[in-house]
Amino acid sequence: MIFKIRQLKGIKSGTITLAFRRWEKSNVKIGSTMKTALGVIGIVGVHLANENSIKALDATKAGYVDVESLLHDLRKGEGSIFKIKVRYLSEDPRLELRETSELSEEEFKKIKTRLDRLDKTCGPWVLKVLKLIEKYPELRAGDLADLMQMEKIDFKLNVRKLKNLGLTISHEVGYSISPLGDIVINRLK
Repeated sequence: MIFKIRQLKGIKSGTITLAFRRWEKSNVKIGSTMKTALGVIGIVGVHLANENSIKALDATKAGYVDVESLLHDLRKGEGSIFKIKVRYLSEDPRLELRETSELSEEEFKKIKTRLDRLDKTCGPWVLKVLKLIEKYPELRAGDLADLMQMEKIDFKLNVRKLKNLGLTISHEVGYSISPLGDIVINRLK
């Protein structure tokens, strides 16, 4: 489930407490959490809805000016409409991790072991992706995927794995290397 930065800001401030998605089946469960650019979001409720049941207050709680704007966005997808109650839980734990400026040999070995595992499951891509992001910070994911000769969805999934280790930073458009990522790249070279 992806949110725009303005929606994440609303969720964090508490002005946005609902999200609507059109899916074939629910992609989230009550009690699950998501790490986002602005923090960890919890799924508090998931219910099937229909267009006629969406009220003006629902649209406002989802960050829309009116029901028609919300329905316009929902018409782009296929499947059932899901009304999802969301709540901001905490800061993203990856933020502190990615700002690490010192790395012991033992900590580096742990990260390297995880990176080696990633390379074994999908072929050697980790260092190539890190160097590419380092060379082209904030370049669109699709353009980076083309340079890697990968499908965009696969590329983004791989970068998310690196982000979970604190090595990259996601921006509204593209990515950059974190301070921890700089240390790891320099040690891997």
